[in-house]
Amino acid sequence: MHRIAAALCVATLIAGCGAPAPQPENKTAEAHAEGTATLTAEQIASANITLIRPGRGGAGAAIEAPALLESDPDATRVVAAPLEGRVIALVRNLGDAVRRGDTLAVIESRQAAGLQAEVEKARTRLELARKTLARDEALYARGFRPLREVEISRAAAEQAETDVRLARQQVAASGVRGGSLNRIVITAPIAGRVVARSAVPGQMFTADAAETELFRIAALERLSVALSIAAGDAARVRPGNPVEVTAAGRTAMARVRFVAPALDPQTRLVRVIADLDNRGGQWRAGEPVQARIEVAGAGGAPLMVPATAVQTVENRPVLFVRTPQGFRTRPVTLGARDGAMVAILAGLSDGEQIAATNTFTLKAELGKGEASHED
Repeated sequence: MHRIAAALCVATLIAGCGAPAPQPENKTAEAHAEGTATLTAEQIASANITLIRPGRGGAGAAIEAPALLESDPDATRVVAAPLEGRVIALVRNLGDAVRRGDTLAVIESRQAAGLQAEVEKARTRLELARKTLARDEALYARGFRPLREVEISRAAAEQAETDVRLARQQVAASGVRGGSLNRIVITAPIAGRVVARSAVPGQMFTADAAETELFRIAALERLSVALSIAAGDAARVRPGNPVEVTAAGRTAMARVRFVAPALDPQTRLVRVIADLDNRGGQWRAGEPVQARIEVAGAGGAPLMVPATAVQTVENRPVLFVRTPQGFRTRPVTLGARDGAMVAILAGLSDGEQIAATNTFTLKAELGKGEASHED
């Protein structure tokens, strides 16, 4: 009887001593359930896993869109034929640099001849009126003319002066000047370059075709970068935001000058204009470029991560956050996608380090841990 009792005590002690043994196995299971992948630094490097610290000033915080370079409307002038006539000389060609007042073309015009003739007639009448006034004043001084006739002569001279002034103003307004009475010299209204030329030698302009464009002059030291973006992106853009402009191996920085307050009725997009310094002359009006508006620092910009950093675990998006032992899955809330980047609206803090590439390896590592736990 005593032997049976002793045997039961030994069995009980053995059972009691062996009970805590599975405990480490349970902790491992909990670790896997929480989404922990244990990897050394050497294993991370061997798996080609890239580590990054997402920020709000990276490429994902920018807005990219195709754009078009345009000449500044405030520095562009259309040069037209003011009167009917015929082009007899072209002095400047497409692409030529011009200064204000430089001759662009010469037009022969019968209307110009008529305007010049009116000036000559007015000058002749003025000369006659002045002689008549001088004679009447001399006769009045000698008592041979009444004061009334002197006043009439003086009024006629003043009217003749007014007629000459008006005739000359009409000539000036038409641009008529040159070596003969029937010539109109077309000059550059501003300094810049000839960006368009529709005039050809011998071209005729009728009365109905007056004001037809001959040249277009633009000052190209500053260009406008015109692009259209979605309304949601436009809400993040402010005047003064830097814009990176790239094309054909060239890069330059511009500044946002204008953000349209309304959507374009045709495209339903918002037009944005930036100013580009072109004093070096490396950019051309009409050139297509790629624009990248930097909106980091505007406040409230989301953290951006590469789309390759996001995996789906248990039907929810997660990131793999670096820990001293390896990685831990972190459920996150995704925002809008911008190219290869995706916004993280919640679940990740500034400064945390995450796996950016080959994250499927980490997901597979989690699966191995779960499988070993089941065994």
